[in-house]
Amino acid sequence: MTPDAFAKAALALPGATHQVQWGDEQVYKVGGKMFAVTDAAASRVSLKVSDIAFEALIETGRARSAPYLARARWVQFEDLAALDADEVADWLRSAHALVAAKLTRKARRELGVEDAPPQGELRRRR
Repeated sequence: MTPDAFAKAALALPGATHQVQWGDEQVYKVGGKMFAVTDAAASRVSLKVSDIAFEALIETGRARSAPYLARARWVQFEDLAALDADEVADWLRSAHALVAAKLTRKARRELGVEDAPPQGELRRRR
């Protein structure tokens, strides 16, 4: 996937924004919370993933734990150009959904994000 295609796919998601932080890191957010980060050249990419995806990607060696973000289940891919564009787009949608699900219902509504309950909310309703 090219850096331009990555940026376009990330910013096409509902409520997604882009910011340059920590010097030259390209940070993609929803509701002010990060869901993807690339280096300045967009060659290395870090994404929020599910617990299962985290374990699978790490165990198979496709990705490594993202520095400073591993405990929050983020992975890092060293070479964006070597990754399949459709697969990266799916990971971006998943990362966006995981982060957006933790926003308040009001914030999700304002951002135009699907009104899915935040993680854990289903358990509290029972």
